[in-house]
Amino acid sequence: MRPGSSSCQGDGSFPELLVLPIGGVEPLLVVGLSGHCDPLGGPTMFFYLTKKISIPNKVKLKCISWNKEQGFIACGGEDGLLKVLKLETQTGDAKLRGLAAPSNLSMNQNLEGHSGSVQVVTWNEQYQKLTTSDENGLIIVWMFCKGSWFEEMINNRNKSVVRSMSWNADGQKICIVYEDGAVIVGSVDGNRIWGKDLKGLQLCHVTWSADSKVLLFGMANGEIHIYDNQGHFIIKMKLSCLVNVTGAISIAGIHWYHGTEGYVEPDCPCLAVCFDNGRCQIMRHENDQNPVLIDTGMYVVGIQWNHMGSVLAVAGSQKVATQDKDVNIVQFYTPFGEHLGTLKVPGKEISALSWEGSGLKIALAVDSFIYFANIRPNYKWGYCSNTVVYAYTKPDRPEYCVVFWDTKNNEKYLKYVKGLISITTCGDFCILATKADENHPQFVLVLCNSIGTPLDPKYIDIVPLFVAMTKTHVIAASKEAFYTWQYHVAKKLTAVEINQITRSRKEGRERIYHVDDTPSGSMDGVLDYSKAIQGTRDPICAITASDKILIVGRESGTIQRYSLPNVGLIQKYSLNCRSYQLSLNCNSSRLAIIDISGVLTFFDLDARVMDSTGQQVVGELLKLERKDVWDMKWAKDNPDLFAMMEKTRMYVFRNLDPEEPIQTSGYICNFEDLEIKSVLLDELLKDPERPNKDYLVNFEIRSLRDSRALIEKVGIEDASQFIEDNPHPRLWRLLAEAALQKLDLHTAEQAFVHCKDYQGIKFVKRLGKLLSESMKQTEVVGYFGRFEEAERMYLEMDRRDLALGLRLKLGDWFRVFHLLKTGSGDADDSLLEQANNAIGDYFADRQKWLNAVQYYVQGRNQERLAECYYMLEDYDGLENLAISLPENHKLLPEIAQMFVRVGMCEQAVTAFLKCGQPKAAVDTCVHLNQWNKAVELAKNHSMKEIGSLLARYASHLLEKNKMLDAIELYRKANYFFDAAKLMFKIADEEAKKGTKPLRVKKLYVLSALLVEQHHEQMKNAQRGKARGKNSEATSALAGLLEEEVLSTTDRFTDNAWRGAEAYHFFILAQRQLYEGYVDTALKTALHLKDYEDIIPAVEIYSLLALCACASRAFGTCSKAFIKLTSLETLSSEQKQQYEDLALEIFTKYTSTDNRKSELDDSLMEGGEGKLPTCVATGSPITEYQFWMCGVCKHCVLAQEISHYSFCPLCHSPVG
Repeated sequence: MRPGSSSCQGDGSFPELLVLPIGGVEPLLVVGLSGHCDPLGGPTMFFYLTKKISIPNKVKLKCISWNKEQGFIACGGEDGLLKVLKLETQTGDAKLRGLAAPSNLSMNQNLEGHSGSVQVVTWNEQYQKLTTSDENGLIIVWMFCKGSWFEEMINNRNKSVVRSMSWNADGQKICIVYEDGAVIVGSVDGNRIWGKDLKGLQLCHVTWSADSKVLLFGMANGEIHIYDNQGHFIIKMKLSCLVNVTGAISIAGIHWYHGTEGYVEPDCPCLAVCFDNGRCQIMRHENDQNPVLIDTGMYVVGIQWNHMGSVLAVAGSQKVATQDKDVNIVQFYTPFGEHLGTLKVPGKEISALSWEGSGLKIALAVDSFIYFANIRPNYKWGYCSNTVVYAYTKPDRPEYCVVFWDTKNNEKYLKYVKGLISITTCGDFCILATKADENHPQFVLVLCNSIGTPLDPKYIDIVPLFVAMTKTHVIAASKEAFYTWQYHVAKKLTAVEINQITRSRKEGRERIYHVDDTPSGSMDGVLDYSKAIQGTRDPICAITASDKILIVGRESGTIQRYSLPNVGLIQKYSLNCRSYQLSLNCNSSRLAIIDISGVLTFFDLDARVMDSTGQQVVGELLKLERKDVWDMKWAKDNPDLFAMMEKTRMYVFRNLDPEEPIQTSGYICNFEDLEIKSVLLDELLKDPERPNKDYLVNFEIRSLRDSRALIEKVGIEDASQFIEDNPHPRLWRLLAEAALQKLDLHTAEQAFVHCKDYQGIKFVKRLGKLLSESMKQTEVVGYFGRFEEAERMYLEMDRRDLALGLRLKLGDWFRVFHLLKTGSGDADDSLLEQANNAIGDYFADRQKWLNAVQYYVQGRNQERLAECYYMLEDYDGLENLAISLPENHKLLPEIAQMFVRVGMCEQAVTAFLKCGQPKAAVDTCVHLNQWNKAVELAKNHSMKEIGSLLARYASHLLEKNKMLDAIELYRKANYFFDAAKLMFKIADEEAKKGTKPLRVKKLYVLSALLVEQHHEQMKNAQRGKARGKNSEATSALAGLLEEEVLSTTDRFTDNAWRGAEAYHFFILAQRQLYEGYVDTALKTALHLKDYEDIIPAVEIYSLLALCACASRAFGTCSKAFIKLTSLETLSSEQKQQYEDLALEIFTKYTSTDNRKSELDDSLMEGGEGKLPTCVATGSPITEYQFWMCGVCKHCVLAQEISHYSFCPLCHSPVG
């Protein structure tokens, strides 16, 4: 920045100061206010001098420090001067909070102990200690006790003078640096932690980092050295701001903001270093290679950050060409080097400065005076639909916290927004202007409602430095161009409005215009952001808009007027000031301008006047001018009324004539109905998470106050005359209400007519028809909202019906319920039921389900009762409700679905069946994996889908490897064939595994039994089809034929009992062998040769060889060994073992049967084929008398069956 290029002085004057002389000093009068526009938009603050305190005996001040926590001000000066002061606000008036409240000195204590000039004062705010040092090197630590300050510790090195002292962030350590290079770090309790002598260095400044790990030492030669917290040198700081600087320089100040109140934005610069020549650099950390560089163009004596690191104040003096002496000034900068303004300060020499804890005041030590200046920040805030929207930062979050505070209900809604630029409001909506992304040049305009719900975001490619909003348009402007967006929000629209919206969407709702263009008002604007890139010599500095026109202010003072909604340049006006804030009145006839110096002027846009050359020009600058203005607001319902803030006073103007001022420091929210609503943002943002209704202040303007006083003290007639002379709907309404109170219906009706209140007129007409005065009075009481009183009056008149009617209109169902319960006579049952349901709704809306249930039960509201039971998870209650409902009730399906959602299958099925929906019941069972229940339901209701249902369930079970469950499913559903297939599969798998033979036999028996059941089912089905057509024999034959066709592909249906037979004889042979019946065992074993496809051959022939050997049938044994040694399934080692065993046996015995073998007998055939085998003994049956099982059709010798109760093979009872 060029020296002095950023100062904005206005008329060069200063505000009037309130002087509090402590010594014998004459009051000094100075006037004026200063503000400035930074390079990225409007000014972020205004400031003005307000108060001056003089030091006795004209002792010159050297230093000053304001305790941020407790508010004490310490100042040191020549001749050992050390004072502690405290300014306290003394008021009980809520409207006079903050800067507007009068402040007086509550403490003014001289601290004795220093003899030399006090040069350093610093606070330890955490431990409430004050540390001071003088030119003789004496250090005193002061403590606060019983309302006064006392010496706690004294230290004097007697070698050198203390140049700087700094407490760390938590107040535990202090670092003291001496001019001769000595450094001492001590604890808060006075103990020395470490000390060091920096030889050959002359120290003058010290500061800690936020984490107390780094110390910065400033040298007298201008260098800054970085040390760790143990005193070890790390590196010299790179001072980029001193490039190309020659001559001697010294450090004016080092201040490191510790982030205690959060940062303006992430990675924000916080370490400020400034030199006496005006050069300054602001760094993100001590090793920042790319700091923000500033040339203040002044001689600097000191710097300091405000409480949240958002503003850096730089104090010093500046040469002015028109004056012989230097002028004291304080310049204000953002952490990014943007200049916020310059405050001129009277006096010869400014020596120090210090911020107050809230950042709203600053104290300046000048000569033998302390000056105080007020700061008026331009907060990010707005007001829409009874909602105050404001933004603040938190220490632990990088985003802005945007609060939507509903002042009517005292509720707040939080939104976290990254890169927030501004908040703009209108009507019920607001616009949040934000950066889209840190690394992306796009920006976003987010349209929100009054609770912070985003409705419509728009991405734009221009920087929204200035944003204006109307009921239909949002206008955002950069310095070169402005963007218009015709927004729409969801609402009920007429057909005409829908057509207009449709047409506007077709034509385009977004357009962009360069400030140097001359749009004609036709649809010539397009969304072409290339226009925004083009520069301009006269940038935009402010905008405002109404429903009819758009006003754009430029830095040269030119004001451009455009039409809306079709943007066309109508007029250009020329002013002699640079606008900061523009505002249009309610009929767009006048423009209010606050310039960058805080001067408020007014411009009549439509006036036609003659200029100095005799030419007629449009527009006239009105004569009213006010200084030191930082906020203003037009009345929404009167084009001649406005309110403005001047310092800490609010003025209301009517036709440019002011009323008496009101003392306040609030920001104006709204001006309507002769009432001004303002919010004390300074107080609100001290504790932004807990907004209080006390921060909202309402002011009535004089005409409203006077009218109210006339009505109360003089009477309605005189008040009526006054209101006729000063008409306003609000005043007529006030008169109407007063006339109603006195039952002056004629005056009330006239007043309602004047304020166009049709409902009021109807009310007066209705009152006129009432005969009873008490009834009229009661109606009036109700009209004014005093409902308790109105109800009491109705009851006193024994008109409980009217009291009920009143409460019904209000929707106060609790009172309706109470009146119905407490009244004499029979209550209206339907009304009582309605009241119960309404109260139930009240509790249900607030999720108090238990309370709601009680009332829904009494109101017999089954639908809402079901919902409450469900929300309470009271499923017993829900089940009882379902039971109590009649069949086919419309609520049953919904209750069933509730049970389904929580997995209660049985209850859901019951409900579905009760309402005649078996299909839904089956689907529920399937959904909840209750397949048994599903199949049972499908069978009971003869559903066609049972086949597919079974298939799905079976596949589900098989996927989970639950084959036996699948078999059981098929068996229960009479799908015996499918069950038999699965059972055979299990039996085969178990046989291959080598499971116990008895288990395998049982599995094969079960399989065969299922096949037999299948056969029987097929016969019965075919018999049922053929009944009445053919004979029984024919139908049975047809059944067998059909069964044959279905079974040709399955080998187990040919002879279902083969597997059972094989393992039966296998087990029987072994039992007979071990019981000693070797011949019988051999006969049984010989049958196994037919079952090699079921039992492994090696087991069959091993058993046969064993039985033959035991019965001395070595011929049969030899044949069995031959078979064993020829099996391909055996390994060579196993074959060799069999051969060795055979050799051992047949070397002793000849390979012939010693006695007649029974083999030939077993193979004997009867006349019609092979003889049947007895399943009890394994012997062939040669007799004609034998027993046959009715299930498996196997035979047993007649003499053997008497020993059995069950069939030896299938274990069915012997009948």
